[in-house]
Amino acid sequence: MKKTTLGILLGAALVIGGGAWYASRPAAEAGTAGAPAKDGKAGGKGGQGPTAVSVVSPRREDVPVVLQANGTVTPLSTVDLHPQTTSTITKVHIREGQFVKAGELMFTLDDRSARANVDKAQAQVARDQATLADLDRQYRRGQELLSKNFIAQGAVDTLKSQVDSARALLAADVAAARSAGVDASYNTIRAPMNGRVGAINVYAGSLVQLATSLTTITQLDPITVSFTLPESALNGLLAAQHAGAVPVKVAAGNGGNAGKDGGKDGKEAGKDGGKDITGALSFIDNTVDPVAGVIRVKAQFDNRDTQLWPGQYVNTRLTVKVLKGVTVIPQNAIISNTRGTFVYVVDQDQTAKVVNVQRLHSFGADAAVSGLEGGERIVLDGKQNLRPGGKLRVAEPGAKGGVPAGGADKQKGGPA
Repeated sequence: MKKTTLGILLGAALVIGGGAWYASRPAAEAGTAGAPAKDGKAGGKGGQGPTAVSVVSPRREDVPVVLQANGTVTPLSTVDLHPQTTSTITKVHIREGQFVKAGELMFTLDDRSARANVDKAQAQVARDQATLADLDRQYRRGQELLSKNFIAQGAVDTLKSQVDSARALLAADVAAARSAGVDASYNTIRAPMNGRVGAINVYAGSLVQLATSLTTITQLDPITVSFTLPESALNGLLAAQHAGAVPVKVAAGNGGNAGKDGGKDGKEAGKDGGKDITGALSFIDNTVDPVAGVIRVKAQFDNRDTQLWPGQYVNTRLTVKVLKGVTVIPQNAIISNTRGTFVYVVDQDQTAKVVNVQRLHSFGADAAVSGLEGGERIVLDGKQNLRPGGKLRVAEPGAKGGVPAGGADKQKGGPA
């Protein structure tokens, strides 16, 4: 009996509470729930107004297609000097860091033994020459006697063989003398090319052998810069090289910062205003790296002022072609999604119109595109709220309440 009474009391309490909540709802909410929608719109909130946008006009100009890459300065050649004989250094004729010319004397070795061998070989040659001359006189005398029948033909033939043997022996000894002269020349070490001397590892009195490194010579003028480009640039590179010399620029002094902003003309030389050095493309490798998807190339530069140094890290820029009279628009105006690449333009009835474009080349904040006639008003800011055919209100530049400049940078993407 008590449980039945308690259930009845709880049910009555729930009914009373529900009635009180229904009676306390706001009048506006209750009225709206059953009121017809205004202007045919559900909920009576009215239609959406025009979207405020900012616009930009495309421009036509010549756009150079500039490729940028980080590179390393590499010498055309570096020679590690070694002696070609075992001997002792008698004199060092150069200094560390000195620039030398091809053929300049650098080291002198002890050549007393080599000079003695040369003298010995030359004496042997002189002896052979005297022997040959004597045998030749005997042979000619034998021919005279043979003509008078004073000696037999066999005696003359023997003399002829002796002359030929002496002549061959002389030729062998002359070759031996030349070999001795070559061995003697190893005692004077000369620069094989123009270049700069590195660290010198020996001094006067040092015993040197074939494995001893004396110093290095590095060619600094001309010099090359080695870098890699994506394989997608290969066709353009080959076409540009086939058309003629391909100019390549590097920035001296601050190569790592050169051209980081990707300016359209590629003339920015880094934050410190480093001077550009111009060279030409000299080498395209015969294979593409299948792992990294890049191809190795080199450019050669005149380096009389030694502004480029082997091992230096630089930024390179090369122009493969120039797009003549193309349409240029800001990259922020371009929308890319699953439907393709397009821009919104302001149609004659102030509505948004989709125009498909093709991106030809991107540089800095701009891009060269095709698909535009050139007189359109392209939506720059505010396009994230647009749909094709939507009404537009072009905001005046700097107008209060207009679309803020750079708003496109904060957009999360174009329309779906």
